Amino acid sequence: MQVVAAILVYKQKILAFKRPFSISNKYTSSKYEFPGGKIKNNELAIHAIRRELHEELGIDIKNLKKYCETSFSYPEFKINLIFYISKIENLNFKLNAHTEYKIMSIKNLRELDWLEADYEIIKYLEENGIDEIFI
Repeated sequence: MQVVAAILVYKQKILAFKRPFSISNKYTSSKYEFPGGKIKNNELAIHAIRRELHEELGIDIKNLKKYCETSFSYPEFKINLIFYISKIENLNFKLNAHTEYKIMSIKNLRELDWLEADYEIIKYLEENGIDEIFI
């Protein structure tokens, strides 16, 4: 399964979004994540992340940069993730698919209960940071 996600940076901190409780999906229920979703057939990854951000948060971001790619295997399926990163200047978004959000420093990201697949990118953020992205 091909998936895209966005690391949104606000004042040098990372936005984390909490998924709603779900009895039917133990992998995502009440977990924090980077917003995003599945790439549709014949859809480019950059178009998919723009669509997902519009659907989930009601925002249109043009300055997305590819940050890294990784994969993760859940017991029933495997996902290939493409992470984009973007600086945002304000918090004018809607929580259409999430119950809350937090603004976190990279060093504190592990305080939250994340989707399992996102811990790889958290490690990457801890090792590589975000400063060079915006120079």
